[in-house]
Amino acid sequence: MVPKFRAWDETQHKMLQVDCIEFIDGKAYWVEASPADGTVQGGNDGSIGDNSQLKLEQYTGLKDANGKDIYEGDILAWHSNIYRKQDWVGLVLYRGAGFAVQESDKSYSSPEWLDCACRKDANIIEVIGNIHENPELLEEENERN
Repeated sequence: MVPKFRAWDETQHKMLQVDCIEFIDGKAYWVEASPADGTVQGGNDGSIGDNSQLKLEQYTGLKDANGKDIYEGDILAWHSNIYRKQDWVGLVLYRGAGFAVQESDKSYSSPEWLDCACRKDANIIEVIGNIHENPELLEEENERN
């Protein structure tokens, strides 16, 4: 799999496609990004980090039930015909050993679970938003629990 990335621009409040990443000592340091909608204006470049305006997010290598790429920072809805009677919503995060889904402040799936859940016919996993544009989706889920 060829790594793919996207970048959230905190200043413009929009998702950008990554055109170039510069690495220093094996860590992403600088990114150049352009609008994902193909417009000429609205791109950005800058440093990457916790306090920077660009938030780099990696593709998991998985697709949802509709064929949409699943990225770090996406909010997923999981509908199961077998394991649970109730649907749930979770946030895709990178956790050392791979990508996992955070169901609550203290509950995470394993990286293996996400990979397996996206490939089983008994599960329907779909991207319903992302943490930047739709944080209310996670708040609604927390209120239900």
